[in-house]
Amino acid sequence: MLKNIPSVDKVLQWSEIKEYLETFEHAYVTLIIRYTIDDFRSRIVSGEKMNLEHLKQSIIKELQGLITPYFRRAVNALGIVLHTGLGRAPFSKGIADIIYSVSSGYSQLQIDEYGRRADRYRKISRLIQVLTGAEAGIIVNNNAGATLLILNTLAKGREVIVSRGQLIEIGGAFRIPEIMAQSGAIMHEIGTTNRTHLRNYEDAINEQTAALLRVHQSNYRIIGFTKEVKLEELVQLGKKYSIPVIDDLGSGALIDFSKYNLPKEPMVQESIKTGADVVCFSGDKLIGGPQCGIIIGKKQIIEKIKKNPLTRTLRCDKLTNAALEATLKMFLMKEETLIKNHGVLGILLKPLTDIKHQANKCAKQLKKLHSSKLDISVKADVSEIGGGSLSTEELPTFVVAVKSKQMSIQELAKKLRQHRIPVYGRVSEDTLLLDFRTVLKGEEKIIVEAFNSTLNGQ
Repeated sequence: MLKNIPSVDKVLQWSEIKEYLETFEHAYVTLIIRYTIDDFRSRIVSGEKMNLEHLKQSIIKELQGLITPYFRRAVNALGIVLHTGLGRAPFSKGIADIIYSVSSGYSQLQIDEYGRRADRYRKISRLIQVLTGAEAGIIVNNNAGATLLILNTLAKGREVIVSRGQLIEIGGAFRIPEIMAQSGAIMHEIGTTNRTHLRNYEDAINEQTAALLRVHQSNYRIIGFTKEVKLEELVQLGKKYSIPVIDDLGSGALIDFSKYNLPKEPMVQESIKTGADVVCFSGDKLIGGPQCGIIIGKKQIIEKIKKNPLTRTLRCDKLTNAALEATLKMFLMKEETLIKNHGVLGILLKPLTDIKHQANKCAKQLKKLHSSKLDISVKADVSEIGGGSLSTEELPTFVVAVKSKQMSIQELAKKLRQHRIPVYGRVSEDTLLLDFRTVLKGEEKIIVEAFNSTLNGQ
């Protein structure tokens, strides 16, 4: 087979490839062909059974992949509300229009009414002041960046005291010890994994201590024989020795979730009221905004952070600022209005009756169209919140359970993910489960269309 591999020039003469030459620059098509031929040759040498049709389809797939958008809308039927792979928080009503408006021409970013350069953080900072009671605020690219920036600003070359029970690792191998090392701060571990006392913090304080750090255990819980120092105690200790207290909340919450029969997530307002000097949290989890890290606290500290050269490397663009501004403005509304219009809160608090109705509606359509190819039922199940938020909590839900009569369930799931609007469901044994807690209103039509395309070979 190796001697039958065509040259790049011969492949360029294939009729299917000539179509792409009408759109692509010749040099780029040539490059893709060369890369694909090299890969094709390597696979044959490794023992794979290949023919020229495989080569042709591989080249076409590579070329088509370049012009097919990867970053596009998808249907989340996985039942994980804050799914990192699916962009975490879905934006709330109206925010897409705001982003379009800001991106369709020039926009105000850091300019005042006199046409002079202004503070790009001014509006966000004002909203944060009103919503949380903090003196000032700033945003950066994500909460890992926020943690890094705070530590670098306040503690570079000096010690930061933190409990061993809070040396977390979350998705993407984000580890507090490594972030601290990158920041230039020196980590001073105290206590044990399950028990840390106030005296452990006080005994560790020395002339090199720059800060006391509390980290929220975003995606796990330690239960049983445990002891954790309360923020109030840390604040009092910090005041006693004139040492700032940093509170990394992870997800962060601006409303009390316990009012809605969900576990109480640490509220940003409570950290500020308790006296933490600087607080950081994510903008794209429970806040429901774009990916960013929000830093709030004492004005003196925030101003110091702004002057750190690292701040420029981590700063957010106009689209992030616009989306976050619009999201934070929603929290000024009465809470019932907020929940009705907020993307994440609406899903978390979605009535079970609505979920069941939506699932039944979709199942009825699928049965009508594909009962000869699929076994379809609706059953109760549980959803997850995800995103390192309320991590141990499960939410009741209803799923459409699908069994295929003509292909493996893995193949069916794969084909649905390859639809023009990808549909992501979870596979359990020989069944595809479509969780309707996270399927947005109207998306059942997309699901039916995806099944039609998959099963009818369109």
